[in-house]
Amino acid sequence: MTLSNNSTMIKHSRGKHLSYEERVLIQIRRKDNRSMRSIARELGCSPQTISNEIKRGTVSLYHGIVRRYKAEVGQEAYQNNRKNSGRKLKYLELKRFIDYVTDHFYNYHWSLDACWGRATAEGLFSSKEVVCTRSLYNYVDRGLIGIRNADLPEKLKRNTKSQRVRQNKKKLGRSIEERPKKINQRARFGDWECDLVLGHKAKDDEVLLTLCERMSREFLIIRIPDKTSASVMQAFNDLHENYQEHWNDIFKTITTDNGSEFADLSNLEEISKTLVYYAHPYTSCDKGTVERHNGLIRRFIPKGDRIDNYSLQEVINIETWMNTMPRKQLAYHTPDEIFEKELDNIYQAA
Repeated sequence: MTLSNNSTMIKHSRGKHLSYEERVLIQIRRKDNRSMRSIARELGCSPQTISNEIKRGTVSLYHGIVRRYKAEVGQEAYQNNRKNSGRKLKYLELKRFIDYVTDHFYNYHWSLDACWGRATAEGLFSSKEVVCTRSLYNYVDRGLIGIRNADLPEKLKRNTKSQRVRQNKKKLGRSIEERPKKINQRARFGDWECDLVLGHKAKDDEVLLTLCERMSREFLIIRIPDKTSASVMQAFNDLHENYQEHWNDIFKTITTDNGSEFADLSNLEEISKTLVYYAHPYTSCDKGTVERHNGLIRRFIPKGDRIDNYSLQEVINIETWMNTMPRKQLAYHTPDEIFEKELDNIYQAA
């Protein structure tokens, strides 16, 4: 860009930093003995901005006899200041908190948000000793802590499946359309979602029956010999026997899908006050809570692995991990804490 002594096409954008071309113009105008206010009017900025820039870019020439503003010096000073600008990273001052996060991430398999939330809820660190969840993820991105993006199973997932609407699915019982809308609010205890987790998909392999309580997020994993409706109902009968007279207060509703394995589940309505609702065909989001928890099981039992390759204790350990992990939705309490509190209320009221 050509700059004359009397005119310029440069116009400074308010709120923006000075550009190199604007610094060249300042150098020319100062050489012509123009005042700071005159230069500021020409560029459309504050006189203080011009004053500060001249102070940064002024150098001594001829053994200190002359002091003159140089655009190159001003630009270099600006770039150096930019390198040092912004909030200083705090991670070096947060060793105790970072150690806590790393320990619970690897040894307890907590999410970064669960680590932050639980530490904050329990007051384990002062406000100056912690950073928020977003900052923890930024530290991972920058490689500042010993956790890699590859170690974050949910972060690398991508959903590329297109949705399809299928018709002519048989109706096994009461539709989810009939389910009370208040259940969507998760304010009431006793509303469950149900599903199956398959392993090798072989007829001779075991299956995991999973149930998740919508309010507390309490998660139950029950091993059954196969995916037949008879095995599913036997598991529910055992569960009913376990809770006995408190069953109706603990299992108010159950929402499941239209799989043939749940064809007889509505029979629970004949022996209890439990209402069974069936989701829309091929609509897993109707029971997204249990689906989400099933995905967490896959961290330990990958798809294709036989369920019977895992001991009962290993399955119990997975269930315990899920129910003792703090959740953001629960104000960083654990599902076990909420679930046990609700059970205490039910037993005391009996």
